Amino acid sequence: MRTVLSVSLPEPLAAELSRLARETGRSKSDLVKESVSQYLWEARFRTVRRQLIRRAKRAGMVTEDDVFRAVS
Repeated sequence: MRTVLSVSLPEPLAAELSRLARETGRSKSDLVKESVSQYLWEARFRTVRRQLIRRAKRAGMVTEDDVFRAVS
């Protein structure tokens, strides 16, 4: 199933998107889908990273060496 989403872009961003689509031979829709997917992945990663940092600090792991010793 697909959902259609209408997005309003400032002119400079729209022009850059059009330029990139022409240069890469891809559709603007594909570029936007890829960009949103990447953004969502990074947002999830940042959330998990924050949670793991809190857990690591509670466990006394504050340096990379602490983490390395724990997983080695």
